[in-house]
Amino acid sequence: MVYAHDPHSYADPNKARVTHLDLSAIVDFENRIIEASADYTIHRSQGASNISFDTEGLVIHEVRDQDGGILEFTHHDPKDILGRELEVQLNENTGHVVIQYETGPGSKALQWLDPEQTAGKVSPFLFTQSQAILARTWLPCQDSPGIRYTYKAQVQVPEGMLALMSATNPTEVHPSGSYTFTMDQPIPSYLMAMAVGRLEYRSVGEHTGVYAEPELIEPSAFEFAEMEDMLVAAEKLYGAYKWERYDLIVLPPSFPFGGMENPRLTFATPTILAGDRSLTALVAHELAHSWSGNLVTNSTWNDFWLNEGFTVYFERRIMEEVYGREYSEMLAQLGYQDLLHTMEELGENSRDTHLKLDLDNRDPDDGMTDIAYEKGYFFLRMMEDHFGREKFDAFLKSYFSENAFEVMDTEFFLGLLESELGLTDELYDSLQVDAWVYGPGIPSNCPEVRSNKFQLVEDAMNAYFEGSDLEPLRNADWTTHEWLHFLRMIPTDITTAQVRELDEEFGFTASGNSEILAAWFQVTIRSDYHRADQRMEEFLIEVGRRKFLTPTYKALLEKDGDPERALDIYRKARPNYHAVSRQTMDVLLGYKR
Repeated sequence: MVYAHDPHSYADPNKARVTHLDLSAIVDFENRIIEASADYTIHRSQGASNISFDTEGLVIHEVRDQDGGILEFTHHDPKDILGRELEVQLNENTGHVVIQYETGPGSKALQWLDPEQTAGKVSPFLFTQSQAILARTWLPCQDSPGIRYTYKAQVQVPEGMLALMSATNPTEVHPSGSYTFTMDQPIPSYLMAMAVGRLEYRSVGEHTGVYAEPELIEPSAFEFAEMEDMLVAAEKLYGAYKWERYDLIVLPPSFPFGGMENPRLTFATPTILAGDRSLTALVAHELAHSWSGNLVTNSTWNDFWLNEGFTVYFERRIMEEVYGREYSEMLAQLGYQDLLHTMEELGENSRDTHLKLDLDNRDPDDGMTDIAYEKGYFFLRMMEDHFGREKFDAFLKSYFSENAFEVMDTEFFLGLLESELGLTDELYDSLQVDAWVYGPGIPSNCPEVRSNKFQLVEDAMNAYFEGSDLEPLRNADWTTHEWLHFLRMIPTDITTAQVRELDEEFGFTASGNSEILAAWFQVTIRSDYHRADQRMEEFLIEVGRRKFLTPTYKALLEKDGDPERALDIYRKARPNYHAVSRQTMDVLLGYKR
C-alpha cells in the first residue's frame, strides 16, 4: 500500500509507521497532566533509519527501543498548526519505539474540569477531544487519519473515579483506580479518546449502553433507550457492526461538539437531553460513523466529506427506518437550510464550498463546516435518485465491507462509482460530478426536499403574522423539528411585541431544549427582546457546544455593531469552554488576553 502525503502530519508512513500502541498512563488531576509511556510497534521499509511523530506541547523525557536501549531523537522547533516533529533515529534491529513523556497543562485536547463544572459538583472530570489534529497534544503519535493502529492501555486514575477509552470498557469503578483497555481493531489517532470522572453505567440493549454522571444517568438512559433499535436498523442497511459494542457517554456541557464518534464509546453533549428523545438524530449520526469514518476513513482531511457526507446520508436512512420517511425529510430540509446559511457565510464561489478541500497550510478544523456534511449528503442523495435506492444501497454495503479498516480518498471513490455503478464519462458530465466535488456552490441538480409537515408549519406561521391569530399555533402538536422550522422562518421584521406574545404563549425562553433555545436567541437578539438576555447569557456560560456559541455570538456582534456586550459575556464563559471552542470564539470576537 502506498500512503498519501498528509499535509497535517510530519509522519512518512511509506518509510516508517506505527502498527500497535501499548500505552501506560497516570492521570494527575492535581497538576493537570498525564504522565505516560507510549510503546509503539513499528513497520519500517528497507533502509529506513528514522521515524517521525507529531507532538504539540508535550515534554519528551526519553526514547528507547524494545530492549531498553537509548534511541537518539530530535524534538524540532514548532511550526504553526503542526506543532513539533519528534524525529527518532532507528537502530538496525529497532522494532519498537518507547517514548516517555508528559503532557503540558495547556494541552488543547484535554479539558480538566473542576467539580463545579460538572453535574454533580463533587468530583473533577477529564475528557479528551482528538479530532482533527489534537491527539498530538496528549499523545506523541502519527496524527494522520490515514495511519491506523491497534492499542492496549493501562491507566491509573484517582480512587473512586471511572476511566473510559475508545476501547473495551469497564462498567463499574475499580477500587484501585487502575484500568486496562484493549482496541483490537486498528484506528487512526483522531479516534483516541479518554474520559475520567464520577460515572455510572446503564445497559439499554444487548450491545448498547450509556455512561453518565449519577445525576444524569436515569434521564440519559431514557433519552437513548432506542440505541439498540438504531443499531439493528444500521446493520440491516449496510452490514454487520464491526466494533462489538456501541456505548455512549454523556459529558459535561463544555464538550465542544454535539458528538464525537470514538469507537465503542461515542462522546455526547448533554444538550441533546431534551427529555422526549427528540434530538437523538445525533446518536444515529455518531452510530453511522461506525461505518463511514471509523471503518472506512478519509485518507487526509482534504477528503473530510467522505467521512461526514456519508454519515449524514446514513444517519437519515437510519432515522427513516426507525421513525419514518416524513421524519427524515424534516431533518433533510433543516440540513438544506444549514447548507444555504453556510454557503452565504463562505461565499458561493469560495473554494471552501468544494467537497474536495484544499487545507494545506491551514488548520483542518477550517474544513469542518456544513459543506462536508450537507453538500456531501445531497451529492449522495442525488446519486441515489439517479441509480435507484436498491442499486445504490447494494453499492454502499459493498463499499463498507470491501474497504473495511482502510482509508479512502475522493478520486478512488469516484473510480468505484465508475467501476461498480457504471458511471460513464457521459453520465459523469450529465450528473455534474465535477461541479459537486471540485466546484463551488450547489449544483443545479441538487435534490429538492419538501416536508409536508413543514408546509403546515409555514401555513400556521403565515396565519399568525397576517392576522396575529395564535389559534393555528396553539392547536399545533409539533415536534422539536417543526418548532425549529418555525423559529428559523420567523420574519426578520418581527416586532418586540410579537416576540413577547410568542414567548408568553409558548415559553421559549424557559425551554429546556437547547436546539430551541439557540434558535430562539436569534429571534430575541435581533428584535431587542431583552427579557431573554439573562437566559441567553446563562446559556452561553453553561454550554460549550460550538454549534450554538458561534451563531449566538455572531448575532450579538451584528446587532450591536460593537463587540463589547459579547466580549463581556465571553470573558465570563471562556474558562468553561474547551480549547476547540475557545479557538473559534477568540478569532470571532477578537479576544485578547
